[in-house]
Amino acid sequence: MELEVRHLRALCAIADTGSLHKAARQLGMSQPSLTTQLRRIEHALGGQLFSRERTGCRPTQLGRVVLSRARPLVTEMRALVAETKAAAARTAEGPQLRIGSTASRAIPGWLRKLRARLPGTEMSLQMDVSANALLRMVETGHLDIAFVHEVEGCPLRLPESLRRRVLLDREPQFVSLAADHPAADRPVVRLSDLAEDRWMVDPTVDGEWDGLRRVLTAAGLNPRVLHGDYLTAASLVATGEVVALCQPTSRGRTDMAVRPLYGDPLGVRLILAARTEEELDAVYGELEAAYWEAARQAPAYVEWLLRSGDGRGTTGGAPGGTLVPASR
Repeated sequence: MELEVRHLRALCAIADTGSLHKAARQLGMSQPSLTTQLRRIEHALGGQLFSRERTGCRPTQLGRVVLSRARPLVTEMRALVAETKAAAARTAEGPQLRIGSTASRAIPGWLRKLRARLPGTEMSLQMDVSANALLRMVETGHLDIAFVHEVEGCPLRLPESLRRRVLLDREPQFVSLAADHPAADRPVVRLSDLAEDRWMVDPTVDGEWDGLRRVLTAAGLNPRVLHGDYLTAASLVATGEVVALCQPTSRGRTDMAVRPLYGDPLGVRLILAARTEEELDAVYGELEAAYWEAARQAPAYVEWLLRSGDGRGTTGGAPGGTLVPASR
């Protein structure tokens, strides 16, 4: 028997699910057929790859050796198929650019600038709270590029095959609070000012809850925490129910204030990732300009940048000049 990619895919499915039944369902085949196929693979390799236990299937020592070689091959084959399909689609339909991103105020301006520079290119955008999920999609060829943030102290699983460019090594995270909150009268808020408040955090955002918990613990705080999405958080912040971390490019409203935290206890790294340097070159300049354009429209961030002596935002939207505060 000669091993094929489908056999390696079957082994990976069994290892990932820990069950012949679940693996068969994932592969779209019957369990008896998968069991027979596994026996043939084991016979061909000359040893047992999985031990069958009451709790499921576990790789044997030989199985772990085989899986260590099989997984990269399966991943590469998936990427090859995805990239081939994408190339065929681009040939048939014209150039395409598939962008993935975590939440960012820079996205609208980025897309606008890309459309102006790449007329005739069909663009798609996929938003996801999970930076790791987006990076995997770039690795497998389902996306061309991903703009993600990496929470300080919670490194992302960046695939080795991807190229990356850091847009900002450390973007400080601000706090949003009700406009009538006592701390909203201050230009900079201390965590101790929020000791009695309930915080809201989205635990599905990679690293977000771990980062906030670490910062609160370091400040000696153990506040009440509500888990939920940030769209809901904005409404609850405005009514004074919660306070929440937010990006510095966020803009305040009549019912909500955005303020920097004293000492900037938490930051994120902004990363652009793609499979090639050429793909990064094609979109990075527009992203950089769009980010600083969004920064100039956020008064609290403008003031923070001026205080910190950071002059990367300019009136013209390109780095390297003098940041001018946005009109309030």
